[in-house]
Amino acid sequence: MDLAMQARPMEAPIEAHNHNRWSPYVDNGGTTLAIAGADYVLVASDTRQSDGYLINSRYSPKAFVLSNNAVLGTSGCSADSKRLYEVLEQRAQLYQHRHDRQISTPALAQLLSNTMYSRRMLPYYVFPVLAGIDAKGAGAAYSYDAVGNMQRVTGVCFGSASALIQPFLDNQVRFKNQRDADPNRLLTREEAFKIAVDAFTSATERDIYTGDYLEIFIVDAAGAHKEMRELKHD
Repeated sequence: MDLAMQARPMEAPIEAHNHNRWSPYVDNGGTTLAIAGADYVLVASDTRQSDGYLINSRYSPKAFVLSNNAVLGTSGCSADSKRLYEVLEQRAQLYQHRHDRQISTPALAQLLSNTMYSRRMLPYYVFPVLAGIDAKGAGAAYSYDAVGNMQRVTGVCFGSASALIQPFLDNQVRFKNQRDADPNRLLTREEAFKIAVDAFTSATERDIYTGDYLEIFIVDAAGAHKEMRELKHD
């Protein structure tokens, strides 16, 4: 036998192992915003659902009307968003059957916070906005993080274009960095509608995950009303 072969044992080829990683979370893109006024609240969201550079659907709603006329706006994982809506709607209907009245918007906001916190070990991958009318007839919008921390706001945006839209809302809705502006002034619904349309029209020029159609819900004492606008399809 060759001396070189005796000095070195035979080497078997090493098989490369590919590790298949799975995650329960996926970000399906899209954007949702809310603006609260004196006697109304507005929720606007686009309808594009994507996975990376692939468009899964051009019409996949991110805002849902609940039985008490409040609107749940979502962003993040589309499957988790729809499941969260189903859970919240079921509990709102159960409340109505037990108490013979619709659940109020502040109570529903707290219920949403509790629901998300109960899933904190495996959270819903959703950053929701809940909007409705409070007991005084004023518009109320509540923003959340993934584990249910809640805050009442006058203007908020979540989703893939939030970095573009939120500074715009801070300036135009909350009047930040404006001289001689009243920070407590609330927008009329016409002003809020125009700002929502302009925000999404601009965002679609920069964010490929936001587009196709824009659904705008306005909630007031008469209920929830929806309008739809077309956005960029490319």
